[in-house]
Amino acid sequence: MGLASRAVGTLEVWRGAPLPSLWRIALLCLCVWEMDAQTAVETKPVYIWQTGPWGRCMGSECGPGGSQSRAVWCAHSEGWTTLHTNCDQTERPDNQQSCFRVCDWHKDLYDWQLGAWNQCVPVSMRSAGVQRPTVCTRGEEGIQTREVGCVQKADGEPAEDAICEYFEPKPRLEQACLIPCPRDCVVSEFSLWTQCSKTCGMGLQNRIRFVLAPPLFGGSACPNLTEFQTCQPGSCEGEESLYSLRVGPWGLCSAPMPRQARQAEKPPRESDKPSKESEKPSKEGDKQSREGIKLTSEGEKPSREGDKQHKEGDKKSKEGDKLSKDGHKPSRPNRKLGRANRKPDRPSRQADRSKRQKKAKNKEKKEKMREKVRERLRERGKVKDPETRELIKKKRNKNRQNRPGGKFWDLMVGYQTREVSCVHKSGNVEALSLCSQELLPVTFQACVMTKDCDVTEWSEWSACSKECYDPNGPNGERARTRKVSQFPIDGGADCPELEEKESCSPQGDGVPPCIAYSWKTTEWTECRVDVLLSQQDRRRGNQTGLCGGGIQTREVYCVQTSTDAPPNLSSLRSREALRPMNSDLCLGILPNTTLLCHISCPVECEVSSWSAWGPCTFENCQDQAARKGFKLRKRRIANEPTGGTGNCPHLVEAIPCEEPSCYDWLVATLEECIPDNEKLCGPGTQIPQVQCVNSEGGYVERQLCRDAILPMPAICEVPCPKDCALSPWTSWSLCSHTCSGKNTEGKQTRARSILAYNAGEGGIQCPNISALQEGRSCNEHPCTVYHWQTGPWGQCIEDSSIPATNTSVGRARGDEASCSVGMQTRKVICVRVNVGQVPPKKCPESVRPDTVRPCLLPCRRDCTVTPYSDWSACPATCRAGGNTKKKQNRKRIIIQLPANGGQDCPEVLSQDRECEAPSGCRGHRWKTHKWRRCQLVPWSVRQDSVGAQEACGPGLQVRAVSCRKQDGGQADVEACLKFASSMPPLTHPCQLPCQEDCQLSSWSKFSSCTADCVGVRTRKRLLVGKSKKRDQCKNNQMYPLSETQYCPCNKYNAQPVGNWSDCVLPEGGRLEGQLGMKVQGDIKECGQGYRFQAMVCYDQDNRIVETSRCNSHGYIEEACIIPCPSDCKLSEWSNWSRCSKSCGSGVKVRSKWLREKPYNGGRPCPKLDHVNQAQVYEVVPCLSDCGQYVWVAEPWSVWKVSTVDLKDNCGEGVQTRKVRCMLNTIDGPSEQVEDYLCDPEEMPMGARNSRLPCPEDCVLSDWAAWSSCPLPCSGNSSRERTAYPLRQPGEQKDCPPTAETELCKLNSNCFHYSYNITDWSTCQLSERAVCGNGIKTRMLDCVRSDGKSVDLKFCKELGLERKWQMNASCVVECPVNCQLSDWSMWSECTHTCGLAGKLWRRRTVIQAPQGDGRPCASQMEQWKPCLVKPCYSWRYDAWSDCKSEGARCGEGLRFRNVSCFVSDGSGQKESSLVDEELCGDLEPTVDGDSHIVLQEPCTVPCPGECYLTDWTVWSPCQLSCVGGDDLGFGSVQVRSRAVVAQDPENLLQCPEQELEARPCTEGQCFDYKWRTGPWRGSSRQVWCQRSDGLNVTGGCPGTAKPISDRSCDPPCTKPRSLCTEAGVCGCEEGYTEVMTSDDLLDQCTVIPVLEIPTAGDNRADVKTIRGFNPTLPAASSPGRAGRTWFLQPFGPDGKLKTWVYGVAAGAFVLLVFIISMTYLACKKPKKPQRRQMNNRLKPLTLAYDGDADM
Repeated sequence: MGLASRAVGTLEVWRGAPLPSLWRIALLCLCVWEMDAQTAVETKPVYIWQTGPWGRCMGSECGPGGSQSRAVWCAHSEGWTTLHTNCDQTERPDNQQSCFRVCDWHKDLYDWQLGAWNQCVPVSMRSAGVQRPTVCTRGEEGIQTREVGCVQKADGEPAEDAICEYFEPKPRLEQACLIPCPRDCVVSEFSLWTQCSKTCGMGLQNRIRFVLAPPLFGGSACPNLTEFQTCQPGSCEGEESLYSLRVGPWGLCSAPMPRQARQAEKPPRESDKPSKESEKPSKEGDKQSREGIKLTSEGEKPSREGDKQHKEGDKKSKEGDKLSKDGHKPSRPNRKLGRANRKPDRPSRQADRSKRQKKAKNKEKKEKMREKVRERLRERGKVKDPETRELIKKKRNKNRQNRPGGKFWDLMVGYQTREVSCVHKSGNVEALSLCSQELLPVTFQACVMTKDCDVTEWSEWSACSKECYDPNGPNGERARTRKVSQFPIDGGADCPELEEKESCSPQGDGVPPCIAYSWKTTEWTECRVDVLLSQQDRRRGNQTGLCGGGIQTREVYCVQTSTDAPPNLSSLRSREALRPMNSDLCLGILPNTTLLCHISCPVECEVSSWSAWGPCTFENCQDQAARKGFKLRKRRIANEPTGGTGNCPHLVEAIPCEEPSCYDWLVATLEECIPDNEKLCGPGTQIPQVQCVNSEGGYVERQLCRDAILPMPAICEVPCPKDCALSPWTSWSLCSHTCSGKNTEGKQTRARSILAYNAGEGGIQCPNISALQEGRSCNEHPCTVYHWQTGPWGQCIEDSSIPATNTSVGRARGDEASCSVGMQTRKVICVRVNVGQVPPKKCPESVRPDTVRPCLLPCRRDCTVTPYSDWSACPATCRAGGNTKKKQNRKRIIIQLPANGGQDCPEVLSQDRECEAPSGCRGHRWKTHKWRRCQLVPWSVRQDSVGAQEACGPGLQVRAVSCRKQDGGQADVEACLKFASSMPPLTHPCQLPCQEDCQLSSWSKFSSCTADCVGVRTRKRLLVGKSKKRDQCKNNQMYPLSETQYCPCNKYNAQPVGNWSDCVLPEGGRLEGQLGMKVQGDIKECGQGYRFQAMVCYDQDNRIVETSRCNSHGYIEEACIIPCPSDCKLSEWSNWSRCSKSCGSGVKVRSKWLREKPYNGGRPCPKLDHVNQAQVYEVVPCLSDCGQYVWVAEPWSVWKVSTVDLKDNCGEGVQTRKVRCMLNTIDGPSEQVEDYLCDPEEMPMGARNSRLPCPEDCVLSDWAAWSSCPLPCSGNSSRERTAYPLRQPGEQKDCPPTAETELCKLNSNCFHYSYNITDWSTCQLSERAVCGNGIKTRMLDCVRSDGKSVDLKFCKELGLERKWQMNASCVVECPVNCQLSDWSMWSECTHTCGLAGKLWRRRTVIQAPQGDGRPCASQMEQWKPCLVKPCYSWRYDAWSDCKSEGARCGEGLRFRNVSCFVSDGSGQKESSLVDEELCGDLEPTVDGDSHIVLQEPCTVPCPGECYLTDWTVWSPCQLSCVGGDDLGFGSVQVRSRAVVAQDPENLLQCPEQELEARPCTEGQCFDYKWRTGPWRGSSRQVWCQRSDGLNVTGGCPGTAKPISDRSCDPPCTKPRSLCTEAGVCGCEEGYTEVMTSDDLLDQCTVIPVLEIPTAGDNRADVKTIRGFNPTLPAASSPGRAGRTWFLQPFGPDGKLKTWVYGVAAGAFVLLVFIISMTYLACKKPKKPQRRQMNNRLKPLTLAYDGDADM
């Protein structure tokens, strides 16, 4: 189609051509071409090439040398694969290509480059089907895109994306965004109309508004900010003033031209030729311009410098001319102005010509005198030789160079001019003659030539501040500077940075390594346990001998260490290395200062029970010459006590005895009784079997007993069949007493019993009862027991017998241990028990303990202290009030405490000294030098002005400024630029008084007041010079010479301000440990302190003043209490209970009861018993000796025969005996105890039934014990017991069996035994320990197979394996209290002035609490108020009105002052104006800006001119919000300028209103809502209101604007009808509607009204319902106005009012209430049930509520 269109175009070109044949040929070719194209489309290829994805890049090397391949195949257009030959081979795609093989190290070379996000595009623009929302609420969804590509990091060259994708997925290319809703411009309400711009004639009134929010995001632009309306106060009398004199802006400051240039520039004119009189002033002016205008301070010739300056001035003047071509053309109009100025002033000049001539003559005389003086000087100069002139020249230059501040600025006073023009009210400039004004404004003034700051080249880099090599430490700094060669003058460009710094680190072979600093620690102090005690334990008194876990502390200090220190440091160097340094120098982690430690608890000596008394033996069996003997008893040490056995009690006691012997015979057994004469029965003997034993009871050889008496055979009797049969004697009982004295005698008894009675005849009769018992004496030795008593070992004393060389060598080594062997002695005495010391011979010498033993002398340790640290820095005393003496201190630290008689530590560990007076305070200040003389505008400029012949009028004076140190010494100006306040002004406008002017001195200070509120004070000034004689200067009204004011009436009152501070304890409430370390509990953290409240002082005008004015020191103090923490208090441990089992392993328990819970952060309670929350239990296993309590049976009683056959005294009978439970001791059963302590299963029988043998019956002994069953128990084994015959039977009688057997049954008479292990006990500590290492134990128990615990001997006899460990070490966690640091020093006040200042101090946790230690206090910081100081500040006053001096309009100046204000810093009260002296010490800044602007140019509009107002203040920051939520588009603020017009004719010339917006921070959200007023007829007011209550235009959505106008159709024409808001006709208030059938208003009728007469109504007793017409006031009497209520139940729409429903509901509720009360009053009351009181007292229980602090 494109070609067809082109053909048509061609046709148009050739239309009208005379060649129709060519047209036909072209048409034919076109048809052929189209047919070919259709054929090509129809013959689309059937077979096409298809390719797969490229494979992985392969290659041997990384980079671009790789290759990758892909599959290529031929396919039919329908999709199936076919042979390659079917496809066109020329179009076959490549199946291989080169590629970039990515390796891991490429990650450092390539990276994704992210482009910036493009503009947010709405989704609706990208997607065709999406419609844009009609109403925008939050914003419109959009999409942002960006470019992302893979690049080389080095040069940013693009690379393949595949390289970067190898390491990181490709970042997203688009993201969702939000297009905010358009925000319309929001403007304020209009101001009031201004006054009319004219006092007569046609003028304009303006009212303006300002912009509150700029249009954003395509919102509608701001409307006009100004509205105009014409006004005409009245007709003008006479002609209206049409012309105004206008002054233009001051031009650029120009340098005065050289004299030659001026003369060359002025063409010679007849009218301008000066007279001789006028030449002299011009010379004077030239001289002035040559000498006084330029302040030269360089050493060059003034003329050259002047030429330079003039050349610069020429350049600038040329530049000014160039600039002025576009502007006001200041040069030419000035000359015109000069001529114009002369025209209106001619009459006045002629009048003053005589005066001027006199002045000119006087000046001429003076000039002649000066010329003579010059001639003399020239002559003197000629006399001097060239050397003298050169010397004077050098001195002059030197003086100029030394002039303060001269070399840094080159001040040149120049001049600037302005244009004065006459302007028509239409704005056209007219001739000056049309503006009638006597004196034209000044068109020139002195100025300072603007100069930019100029600096020198950079200096060389300084040496690095770090002079040593430390690769790990911080780098040093080096700097370079440049000097100021020319200061900026009069708004010139500011100086650039004068100093540049960079980090550096010195390197090289010659650079020494840096001094390093590291932490060093003192020795650990002794381990202290007392600090871990709770309050309760401390109060219990005895704290000596504590052991177990404790705490030891040490001090940490910083020392200097050198990295290259050789190993063999000298002693001096090592002492220097120990010098404490400032802790800030050490950067490493602070070593811990507290450590848990352990004091081994002393193991008390435990001894066994006493053995039985031994036989009487010689003291020494080797020496038996002395016949003295002793009976001994011994005990042994059962453990390993601490410190050896020296502190154990005595182990041997002795009793003197007679007839000692070392060896004796011991009767082992007695053989059977053998009757004499070989008879079968009757009397006989028993031969004893003896063995020889020593005094210890051990068996020895029989020959040793050769001196001892051999025991004799015992007499016995074998009963015959008819004899009485007796049992054998029992064993002797225990001796009744251990010794014999006057009143005590030891006795033993034994007994036997009758087993069978004798026959009536012939047999030996049974003995009587007394013969059945037998007694003997025992322990006949006296009760005098002796033993050796030892005293404690004495101190280890050096043994002189050991050579002294060892000790001397040891001492020579100094610090090394020098220990030696010494001797210890102790006292040994002989003691009689219960008597005291006796002579040593009473005790056996052989067992006497040693009195001397060798010992190791402890090494002597001297006290070691560090050298003194450096003196601390003196505080700066430059501040006010620094008269108090400051001190500096130094300290040393104890490293090692003395021990074993070493040298004591020095008493003085810190030193103080007064600080020396500072040589000079750091800091810099500007010094101003005196002002130079006043410089006037050059004569060439002012020569045409009035009074130009007199050198007077306004000018400029300059001064130099130099930099000084605080002590007055000179300093570089750069230092003041860096550290001092802003530079004082260098120029100052001045006034050279003219002869006619009055000169006055400055005001004196006000005189002092004798008292407040009494009298007046005055200040004065004087007339100076010739002004004293001038009459016009003596006019006191014009020039008052004194001022009077009343003395100030100052009354002050003080009042408290702010909250009470924290309770602060007085300083010095801390106790010092030995090494300056805090110990647990040593810090006073509670008790009485003080809290403070600040006082503020106000004067009678409620202005804040210094608190000293109120005779107050600034605070109220009040005592307060910080409650002390109280630890948990428990009772003492109860006694251990008995072991729960009398045999085997059990448990024993002890407990504590809760007495008092912790409070105020005291130490918490241990975990209490979960059942009884008021108890702490401790349960340990115990083992009771199964043989501790035994049954002891007495002999059987005599038979009591119960049969009838008593003749033979035999038959069935009963025997009884007593069985008692006895405490078993090493000497046997000793005392009877309760029966329950013995095993009831093993209790012997107390009675038995048996048969008493008759005469001639066989009598057997008692059965022996059963034999033990063989183990393991089985049903096949048995046990037996036996007896033996005591009396043989008579004839024909046999003895019963003497043996019995029974089968062994498991758990009946046969038992298996095994060990049982108990659980571990709780960790047991020593009684003197609080925590630390302890022992936990468990018990081994022997258990029978039936579950009964038995004596361990049963398991031991079986040889069972004991593989268990019975004891194990354990640890009880120590209750470490939280330990806090000291309070820091009080901080600086948070505010320099005002009421809200606070001082803070803080502390940190040094030791966190552990175990059940006291937790950390919650208060880690404290505050107290600062002294209240008034906040003084400089503030600008309001700008004055703009005034253009000497003209009606044009460029002028407006001024303002700075005043001193005081405030309390809270921002809640307005600041108050005070005397400027109070701000005298302040830096002259306003709102932080040191550049104070007291005047600025402004424009006074000419009459009729249309102009812009000043900029409004910046509006508050406003965020883009929806529903109070920030949308995240930032905040903005705005300011605007509105147009003000004065003349209706000039409205078209008005400029455009201006608007400026800028981003800001911390904005706020504003909402805008429509507000409506009440309907007034068919209209109402509708306006938009901001959420802060400000009425605005714009901001509210236009679619939601309420209607402001309504009208009804058809119109409401009925009487008393109106159009309602719903758009239908209704009735006025007081009338109700009567509607027609088609819902139209028919008429308005009066609503019946209920009249309720009030008090004072004469007809109060009459109630009437009548129609009342509210529109007729005559219907009610005048006195009743406002006293009658009208209840109208219907509203204007005819519906019931809401209050009617409320009254109905209230009446219904009241009715229900009355009915309910009536029912309750009539109902019968129930009889009250008597509640039975339970008078039993509940037991007092101590409950624990489970607080977390327990």
